Amino acid sequence: MGGPGREAGRPELVRARRRKGMSQEAAAEAVGVSPTTWARWERGEQGVRARHRARMAAVFGVEAIEVERWVEGWAFVETPCWPLVDCGSGSLEATVKSADLLWRFEMDPSRRHLLATLPFVPAALGEWLTSWTYDTPAASTAHTGPGRAVGMADVTRINEARQAFSQMDHQFGAGLVRPVVLRYLNSNVAPLLRGRYDDQVGAELLSAAAGMSRMAGWTAFDMSLHGQAQQHFGQALKFAKAGDDGLTAAWVLTAMIRQAIHIDQAAWALRLARAAAETARRAQASPRVMALMTVREAWATALQTKPAETGDRHNAKQVQHLLAEAERAYEQGPTDRDPAWIALHEVAELNAEAGQCWALLGEHQRAAACAEAAVNEFRERLPRSAQFNRVHAADAYLRMSELEQALDSARAAIPMAKALSSARSIEFIQAFADRLEPYGKSVAVREFRDHLRSELAA
Repeated sequence: MGGPGREAGRPELVRARRRKGMSQEAAAEAVGVSPTTWARWERGEQGVRARHRARMAAVFGVEAIEVERWVEGWAFVETPCWPLVDCGSGSLEATVKSADLLWRFEMDPSRRHLLATLPFVPAALGEWLTSWTYDTPAASTAHTGPGRAVGMADVTRINEARQAFSQMDHQFGAGLVRPVVLRYLNSNVAPLLRGRYDDQVGAELLSAAAGMSRMAGWTAFDMSLHGQAQQHFGQALKFAKAGDDGLTAAWVLTAMIRQAIHIDQAAWALRLARAAAETARRAQASPRVMALMTVREAWATALQTKPAETGDRHNAKQVQHLLAEAERAYEQGPTDRDPAWIALHEVAELNAEAGQCWALLGEHQRAAACAEAAVNEFRERLPRSAQFNRVHAADAYLRMSELEQALDSARAAIPMAKALSSARSIEFIQAFADRLEPYGKSVAVREFRDHLRSELAA
């Protein structure tokens, strides 16, 4: 069975078995099926059930996505490499093609569940940053495709839709808005990109597509779909590159920084933050944009160096310098060069992020004050931000050994975690509960954990 010259319907499955030096009989035994079933699998004559796919992943020592690729023939033949979004080409055609592929996969139920299993690939960030920094933008942003003529009014509608989706995301969480964003990309944005437009409209269209792709990435991030989020962020960066739009690229990079911080990729967060700040400077960004870039760099620097734990006074001073620089930039006020998206990053958001820096510097009283101020500011308008900052305040109180106040703050965050359609919100409060372990025998902590479990289960 399975001789070297036999043509197989699932050649990747055959290659995987041979790389392990296994016969068909040995592979079948390891997975728990008959040799006849295995042979049919390799010939593509029989489907492979989910439990057997999981067993294959364990036997061959690979991620589930690899097994799906072997079984389904999911080889991404339309793209030159993995990950799905290849930022190696700045041409308009390549950019539109990769977006069309990604968005079509999001709409295909048989592909969508595979996208959801994509891992976060740190190495891809290096490729994308190199591409953004050194590759040449598209020679022209004009397009003469088979679709209809596209004008500035179409671009305006995309930007207005993104702003509406963003508000819904902040108010209700990504779970509600994400499907709508993906449908809009596939049904509204993709046909426009394939249409006819001149250089002026094309540049604005690419920037609008970048913003909407960023929105798709952000909603995936909020649902803890980190591989998927990374793909959409990469696509957004590719749109910005094709349109030679440094300001939008810096905005995309800020979202990538937040994701890297959230999943403890501190070194990459700092690289992304420095790239974002440099990109914004080259684009002659307004002071308030630079304030956002600078506070993110401060946060990433503090996370990477952890001055409170290491006693690193040099980096502690660097973080404080960046925070002061961000504050000075913000105080210069709005200008006519402010992009529309900077309005969301108001002074309360700036202070909330500064609070995270103070926590990493060991200044927990200042961190708590920043978080409490953010809660008061965001309570009515941005409930998810308010919920996060309640947890940040709870962490600060816990660091100061004020257990009762920490539990009170965290308990107030539970109802919003329940109400929001946001996996990230649930993760935040559960992670805080895990950090209570040193106090695990306390009656108050046991009651809090029981309350949290029952509320989230309900």
